[in-house]
Amino acid sequence: MPIYEYECLGCGKQCEVVQKFSDEPLSICPDCGGRMHKLISQTSFVLKGTGWYVTDYASPERKKARDSERKTGAKAGKSDGGSTPPKAAETVSRN
Repeated sequence: MPIYEYECLGCGKQCEVVQKFSDEPLSICPDCGGRMHKLISQTSFVLKGTGWYVTDYASPERKKARDSERKTGAKAGKSDGGSTPPKAAETVSRN
């Protein structure tokens, strides 16, 4: 069941309620009796893996860009700062 967030227009208190889709939305604040309204929350839902539009049904240009990003290991706008890894010290043998 989904979790819905509500806010009271009277006292400003916010609450979370587990409700079915078919349940009526809350309309009265349990604390002050004021009018409640449902809030729209940001979700943490992330599409990962195959089976989504971005990975399976994207335009040919988008697929080319994605494939080139994977090959180079870089994404647009990211930079490694121009640094190169340090070279290994050379050993000198003295005879």
